[in-house]
Amino acid sequence: MDLKVKDITRFLEELAPLGSQESYDNSGLIVGNPDMQVTGVLLSLDCIEATVEEAIKVGANLIVAHHPIVFSGLKQINGKNHIERTVIKAIKNDVAIYAIHTNLDNYKWGVNYEIAQRIGISKPRILATKKNTLKKLVFFCPESHSEKVVQAIFKAGGGNIGEYTNCSFESYGTGTFLPGENSNPSQGKIGQREKVEEKRIEVLIPIHKESQIIKAMNYAHPYEEVAHDIYPITNANQDEGAGMIGELDQAMKVEDFLTHLKSTFNCGVIRHTELIKKEIKTVAFCGGAGSFLLNNAKSQQADIYITGDFKYHEFFNAEQAIIIADIGHFESEQYTPHLILGILKKNFINFAFHLSKVNTNPINYF
Repeated sequence: MDLKVKDITRFLEELAPLGSQESYDNSGLIVGNPDMQVTGVLLSLDCIEATVEEAIKVGANLIVAHHPIVFSGLKQINGKNHIERTVIKAIKNDVAIYAIHTNLDNYKWGVNYEIAQRIGISKPRILATKKNTLKKLVFFCPESHSEKVVQAIFKAGGGNIGEYTNCSFESYGTGTFLPGENSNPSQGKIGQREKVEEKRIEVLIPIHKESQIIKAMNYAHPYEEVAHDIYPITNANQDEGAGMIGELDQAMKVEDFLTHLKSTFNCGVIRHTELIKKEIKTVAFCGGAGSFLLNNAKSQQADIYITGDFKYHEFFNAEQAIIIADIGHFESEQYTPHLILGILKKNFINFAFHLSKVNTNPINYF
């Protein structure tokens, strides 16, 4: 299979758009030419010098990492730190580096969904849904072509609400128009005012797919000029956001749950607040550094909140209402490369994908 870097990155960005990343982030193609032919792909949590060396060894010239090696601009690249040395090594050896970070965190089937599967939560929901990621498309179409147009919009990514697809609202009315001298009307005559029984159709669309949906609508629509409106929507997007929460099939004793957690994520230690709950049923979690979601977990009555990178004073914010379990940043996200591997293998069959064997965790436990 002949694949270019852009073939793989475009596919990943269809699932987790770069526009969904947080403002501080630097997801995307960091090093490399998007038109470069791909010989193999190495999947890793981090990209460090050893990761680039591993990619060269297994014959992979594209590294897909969760964490970006470059977060802020590089003013010099002379090898004075591990970031610059990694970039230099990648460039010298024609290895492309791509990061899929907070956009994969915010993806419904992304990092936190993988954590849910490992913990044993079958139907997780997003803990902190995002707003201002949706728009409403309203267009008008003769009934004879309405189904064709709406199906084109669904295929392009519109009309999804939570677990439901092909969602729209339709109402009837009369459209009028007068074709001008240089027009090419699909019905009616130039210079003669026309009345047509039409449908008004409303569909929710994700912002990052707006242009392709409008293109699909215009292509399928019979009119030369398509009357349509696009409205901003402030509703929370149930399919995008940070962290997740869900219920275990069976409640577990708190000590048994922590043992399960430690074993599943191979934790050197779990830092936790007082075990104020005897049993754990509702579990909230966020891969990486997730202390900012503690209040969301508390307000949704979670028994325990699992994440990494809690600071000392932040543990006090549990306020005897919830158990905080800090399992570590690396530990919480270590299965992300497995997640990406599964996604890519389903869509690029018979291609060389490799899971990194390099342990990039900078933290050790004595």
